[in-house]
Amino acid sequence: MQRVAEELLSELGRRPDLTLQVIVLRSSWRWIHFRTAPFLVRAYFRLRRLIQSGELDAIIFSSMVSATLSIPLRRLLKQHRVGSLAIVHGLDITTPSAVYQKIVGRVFGSIDMILPVSQATADACTQRGLPEDRIRVIHNGVDIARFSQPSSSESSNESCRNELLLAFSETGSAFPPDAFLLCSVGRLVKRKGFAWFIEHVMPQLPEHVHYWIAGDGPESRVISDAIESSGLANRVRTCGRVTEDQLHALYRGSNLFLMPNVRVEGDMEGFGIVMLEAGMNGLPTVASRIEGILEVVREDENGTFVE
Repeated sequence: MQRVAEELLSELGRRPDLTLQVIVLRSSWRWIHFRTAPFLVRAYFRLRRLIQSGELDAIIFSSMVSATLSIPLRRLLKQHRVGSLAIVHGLDITTPSAVYQKIVGRVFGSIDMILPVSQATADACTQRGLPEDRIRVIHNGVDIARFSQPSSSESSNESCRNELLLAFSETGSAFPPDAFLLCSVGRLVKRKGFAWFIEHVMPQLPEHVHYWIAGDGPESRVISDAIESSGLANRVRTCGRVTEDQLHALYRGSNLFLMPNVRVEGDMEGFGIVMLEAGMNGLPTVASRIEGILEVVREDENGTFVE
């Protein structure tokens, strides 16, 4: 969600036909929960001033969290005919809290248009009472310049593997020369299915299949325990938070990208932008046939589905 917001901001800033007012909270994940409430208070007063001064034609909220500001601003927005739109991702609409779901309903009553990132997310909105005529699905995009394209001399499997080992300060002993490397990228949460895959699938795969996971999050200990209990410490690696160079090397040095998501009540995969990133690096995806993932993978073009 943060990257989508940043790249959208960058693209809108390049348009000569727009005057852009920017109200953005830049924060690490560690501190964002502490900084969100004060940010929303500051944003409310700034938006109120901009609306009253006639400087705004429209407001784009980058998630349902910031879109909560449309509730106290509702009367001013209508009075000054300022359009309001909110991008909706997934968890920001499905969070299983009765209080939060009441807030979602009030946002629906205050905002002009909802822009879900997938039809799956749109369906979650209609299930919560939003009329279909106030929904426009706009799939996530990616900055195609973010990943450099390898030259023909760099694109061999051996050179990509060497680049991967160098990026992670590893030696050739990290995996055997004939290793078939699977990788996943994402926040370590239950719905991503990383622990499930390690416990139920990796033990059934041949010894030369290895699995690297990039990302951090609350399921870190669960995943580590799954690796240990399955006896897979020599074949499964958690890479933690990675740099851009490391991410690029991981995509280029792997054989398949995995989205082994599992269904979790109240938590959905709205889209899965990492599958687009993998595809930009020539890496096909094997994914669970659920939720917003269905709109990213095209069977036998950029990947395939499993149940």
